[in-house]
Amino acid sequence: MTTQTVEPTLPRYSESSLDALATSMLASLGVPGEPNPLRLPETERVCVLLVDGLGWELLSEHPAAAPFLSELAMTAAPLTAGFPATTATSLGTLGTGRPPGQHGLLGYQVAIPGSGRLLNALRWDRSVDPVSWQPGSTIFERATAEGVAAFHAAPGAFRTSGLSTAAMRGAEFLAADTLGALVSRSAAALAGAEPALALVYYGDLDSTGHALGCGSDAWQYQLAHVDRLAEQLAAAVPHGTMLYVTGDHGMTDVPAAERIDVDALPELRHGLALLGGEPRARHLYCRSGAAGDVLHTWREVLGARAWVASKEHAIADGWFGPVDEAFSARIGDVIVAPSGPSAVVATRTEPRESALAGMHGSLTQADQLVPLLTIAGT
Repeated sequence: MTTQTVEPTLPRYSESSLDALATSMLASLGVPGEPNPLRLPETERVCVLLVDGLGWELLSEHPAAAPFLSELAMTAAPLTAGFPATTATSLGTLGTGRPPGQHGLLGYQVAIPGSGRLLNALRWDRSVDPVSWQPGSTIFERATAEGVAAFHAAPGAFRTSGLSTAAMRGAEFLAADTLGALVSRSAAALAGAEPALALVYYGDLDSTGHALGCGSDAWQYQLAHVDRLAEQLAAAVPHGTMLYVTGDHGMTDVPAAERIDVDALPELRHGLALLGGEPRARHLYCRSGAAGDVLHTWREVLGARAWVASKEHAIADGWFGPVDEAFSARIGDVIVAPSGPSAVVATRTEPRESALAGMHGSLTQADQLVPLLTIAGT
């Protein structure tokens, strides 16, 4: 059984987290009113390569698979992703320059207030308007308002997704379904505009880790492709472009013995109206008057394997950053974040998510820390 020997790695919002990277990039491009806590240098073009699942600890453990990135990491420091450390939330944080509590994309699955249903932020729900769900401006909208051209390069299937609309609207979408297309389309767009901001998204490292584990040979081979992608992009972008490489979260392989199955433990279902989030970052939505009992039961059953907090304590401790009142009802009454390589699965009601080899979302360093690697355009 895992023991809880460390405190949670709390996101360093507005200082050295993905929201700080977003605003600092805008500031470096001369967009007024944007803070620059990372002190990024002034430039006319910025390109950020966001590698889904590229955790700082994982990169540090595999220098041979990624020599280009590992050399850059020698003089770099990590950022925190934010909570939950998951793609939908991190894209919201990077795409808006605000912490999760202020953009409202608060996890993989969160309650749609008053509906009795969950919104899956990756598959979305056509009845939920993504602009109403995340009504604040994106960094791309703020950039283009100041004359900065904005681009988002990603697989074509993401063009009209709810998450893309919520977090990335305002950028010209560049459909790129292969590594070569990501490089060529991004470089060409940047070459044709000044000033310019481009976000290049690559997702296959994450999907490999989910399917086969981030400790697998397959994951290391995929990391080598990421390394080559970053090297090619650095060579292809126009002279003077600042290229930043980061991730949206890390990843942890969860062994069978560390999987707590809610569907096999009736006491964990007692008092629950909805089980939200994902295995390493759970939102527990409780029936009226049951939150205290649910909090007690989950702490008793999970023990040292997870940080289990009431909604009020999680907010007060800064897990989500400052929380806008309009988004508060989306947060679970109880929040669960595994403290080691554990996960809270639901094998009957969430068979797909429960079967994943690699998982993420929590407040451990493995989940939270992502690289910020800088390549100054020559």
